[in-house]
Amino acid sequence: MEEANLGYQPSYGADSITADACESFRQFFETDCEVFFVFNGTSANSLSLASLCQSYHSVICSDVSHVETDECGAPEFFSNGSKLLLAKTSLGKLDPIDVERLITHRTDLHYPRPRALSLSQSTELGTTYQPGEITALCQIAKKHGLHVHMDGARFFNALAALGTTPAELTWKAGVDVLCCGGTKLGMAVTEAVVFFNHDLARDFEYRCKQAGQLCSKMRFISAQWLRILKDETWKKHAASANQLARQLAEGLTQLPGVEILYPVDANAVFAQLPETMKSGLKERGWVFYNFIGGGSRLMCSWATTAADVEAFLADARESH
Repeated sequence: MEEANLGYQPSYGADSITADACESFRQFFETDCEVFFVFNGTSANSLSLASLCQSYHSVICSDVSHVETDECGAPEFFSNGSKLLLAKTSLGKLDPIDVERLITHRTDLHYPRPRALSLSQSTELGTTYQPGEITALCQIAKKHGLHVHMDGARFFNALAALGTTPAELTWKAGVDVLCCGGTKLGMAVTEAVVFFNHDLARDFEYRCKQAGQLCSKMRFISAQWLRILKDETWKKHAASANQLARQLAEGLTQLPGVEILYPVDANAVFAQLPETMKSGLKERGWVFYNFIGGGSRLMCSWATTAADVEAFLADARESH
C-alpha cells in the first residue's frame, strides 16, 4: 500500500496497479477472467448473485450458508427480491439430490424460477468440497440452466488444504463467478469478484458504483493482491492457519468432555465444550461464538501462532 502511494495514478480503477492485479488473477487461475475489487464479502456475494438473477428468480444455497444466515438480507436487496431456496447439507456441503429436487419440484409461473446455485468453499462448517463434488453440483446446475456462484471467503484455506490448482476448484469444475476472500487472508478491506463467465460480468462495474463499492483510490485495495498472489504468499498464510487448526483440534480431543463436531478440513474447529470450560475460557479473555452447526466455533487465522494455540489449550485445561 505504501508503494501504491508513490506518484500519480488515475482514479476508479484506471491505474496500472489495478490492471496488474487483474492480470495476476488471470495467471493464477490460468484463464481470461474479469476481476472487480470491492470492500467486503457481503457486497461481493450480494452483487455477484444479483448479476446472475432477475427479481423473479431464486438462488439455491445451503441452509447454513453465509448468504442465508449472515448477510442481513443483502442478496435479496441487491437482486430486487430474488428468493433464497435452502437445500439440505451434509457436513456443510450441499446435497446434490436435494439441489435437484429444489430445481425441478415446481416449474409453474407462480414460483420463483431457480436461476443460480451458491456454494461455499470452504463451507461454513469448515469442511471442503473436493473438485469432483463441485463438478457434480455444477453439472446439475448447468443441466437446468442455472449459473454457479462460489462464496470463497476462505477459498485460499480450501485451496491450501486440497493441494489442487485454483482452476480445478473453480472454472474447470463449472463455477461462473467466485467471491475471493481477501480480508480472511490478512488484507485490509478488499475482496475480489472473479467472473469466469464474461457474459455475466456485463455492467458489473455499474452495480459496484450503485452499491457504493467503487473505490476512488482503487490502487490501495488492488495492490494488496499483487503481493498476496506473488511467490505463493497466500499459501504460506492459509497453510499455517490450517495446520494450527488441526493442532488445536488434536489438543482439544485430549481433554475430557470435548467433542470435535466436524472434520477439520481447513482453518475452523467446531467443538462441543463443557460449560465450565467455555465460561472459564471467556473469563480468561478468549472470544468465540456458539455458532451455526452447534458447539463453539474456533477459528485459526493468518495471524494465529503456535503459541496462541498452546495458550488456548492451557487455559482450556485449567478451565475444565
